[in-house]
Amino acid sequence: MTAVQKLSSDRIYLILAALFITSLVVSNLIFKKFFYWDFFGLYTFEISVGVLPYPITFLITDSISEIYGKKKANQVVTLGIFASVFSLLIIMISEAVPSTSWSPIGDEIFSNVFGATTIAVGASMMAYLLAQYVDIYIFHFWKKLTKGKHLWLRNNFSTFLSQFVDTFAVVFLLSVFGELEWKLFWGLLLSGFLFKVLIAILDTPFLYLIVYLLRKRFHLKPGEELMES
Repeated sequence: MTAVQKLSSDRIYLILAALFITSLVVSNLIFKKFFYWDFFGLYTFEISVGVLPYPITFLITDSISEIYGKKKANQVVTLGIFASVFSLLIIMISEAVPSTSWSPIGDEIFSNVFGATTIAVGASMMAYLLAQYVDIYIFHFWKKLTKGKHLWLRNNFSTFLSQFVDTFAVVFLLSVFGELEWKLFWGLLLSGFLFKVLIAILDTPFLYLIVYLLRKRFHLKPGEELMES
């Protein structure tokens, strides 16, 4: 790889890492709002808005796995952990300091919005760690098994299982800590998982596009990783 290509690959990796970390941190901050979505009258989803940016993280790790390799994918997952912990510390400090009498957002409102963030981020990080590493492992397992072919297969197989692990763990832990009522458990689990599966299927063309553009830019053969070239 030439010096110019190395610089270009590093820049693209940093952009993907930044998008990954932003999606992860934001999903932890906005999770307390729930919405519904009527899917053409077939099924009504009731899910947290936190799931909206979260599938992006799996699209990015799959893209990095395919082009940069397993080591780089695990690296960005670790960076996401540090970013989540750091954001949590900032929120805890912000909640601890008293608001002024003229503050547009008082202590009570701030606590209502961000008060459960500690539990949410903790639960999310545990689920996130397990799900992302499962996703990366299964992705490379299928890549090796298919000898670099059938990108759609490893993308969806890895994401389906990891998203179930993630959804189950998050909803279960939030229910255990009293942030969600147990009667909502199965409904939120089903809605969250089905929504993520749907998004995983819909984002497959985008994965193909990203991989195609990066392979073309770095002159990679199908299945070849940048770190190997």
